[in-house]
Amino acid sequence: MALLSDSSKQSLLPSFLYSSPNSFSLDRLLNANNPAFGASRSTTLESPAPSSSPSIKSRTFVIPAPNEPGKRIEMYSPQFYAACTFGGILSCGLTHMTVTPLDLVKCNMQIDPAKYKSISSGFGVLLKEQGFRGFFRGWVPTLLGYSAQGACKFGFYEFFKKYYSDLAGPEYYAKYKTLIYLAGSASAEVIADVALCPFEAVKVRVQTQPGFARGMSDGFPKFIKSEGVLDCTRVLFHFGAARFHVNTMMKFASFETIVEMIYKYGIPTPKDQCSKSLQLGVSFAGGYVAGVFCAIVSHPADNLVSFLNNAKGATVGDAVKKLGLWGLFTRGLPLRIVMIGTLTGAQWGIYDAFKVFVGLPTTGGVAPAAGTEPAKA
Repeated sequence: MALLSDSSKQSLLPSFLYSSPNSFSLDRLLNANNPAFGASRSTTLESPAPSSSPSIKSRTFVIPAPNEPGKRIEMYSPQFYAACTFGGILSCGLTHMTVTPLDLVKCNMQIDPAKYKSISSGFGVLLKEQGFRGFFRGWVPTLLGYSAQGACKFGFYEFFKKYYSDLAGPEYYAKYKTLIYLAGSASAEVIADVALCPFEAVKVRVQTQPGFARGMSDGFPKFIKSEGVLDCTRVLFHFGAARFHVNTMMKFASFETIVEMIYKYGIPTPKDQCSKSLQLGVSFAGGYVAGVFCAIVSHPADNLVSFLNNAKGATVGDAVKKLGLWGLFTRGLPLRIVMIGTLTGAQWGIYDAFKVFVGLPTTGGVAPAAGTEPAKA
């Protein structure tokens, strides 16, 4: 039974995320026709002596299977960043797709408050006009867009956090770690914005304009044709980027701080001595509280994105005039707090659960290991 369990556990992971003695590696691809590499590879396989070349091992872009005894993923190695990227895909793509009904009501409350007056009435209007299937309109661009965003957001955050920590050094890291978290998350979100915003623009149109398109396949060409590339760029680099940047910076910096405080003041046992289930519970709790902060600070930009994506040629002044300054900060906020809090808690829970599954520690609570030089991609 143990054999069956291990086999099932390994099969859950994509093949590129684990290795065996005969696994595929980047070295084999790049040096297939190199006689010297072939001789070196043969020697390594026949004699697993400690003197085997470390450079060959360090360039293998694979993650050891969790059922291989004695093997762990090396922290801040290419395998580590690959695992973080895949965990980000799972955490963001699945959670955002699950809360599509909440997102649908929230967007419509922001666009048409006279019709969608509250959360309960909003669900009632959608059910009456579009039926049960209407609650999941736009789920495809949501899944694709937030999977892409999650991959970039989590994978590059781990990279930039280590990179900036090494640049700062242990002494300055201890003093300015919150700034390092903010800088790392902001750098990662630049890349994540580019990956997400085209999908987000189509999602908002599909969800707030019935009949605009069925989904991503016909919605994106129609959006480009009707609005043009210039309008897409305007929404992306002005208000979409502003919303997601503020959201992500708060999400990561506050999470790291909250988790550190939980382990420091709330749990008498050091993190490395806590059970994995307790660590995952801390990740979810820290993520939920961080999500509440995210929702509050990024909500005005979220209202602007919804308004500008739905009104062709509209400006910020039009949005403020239509929504009012108070409405810009509060319209749809209770629902967004519930949605983003739950989303962020679930995302950190799924992300850290995947890291534990492949043999990595959960996020937060301890400082990154300081290296002699900045982390290399």
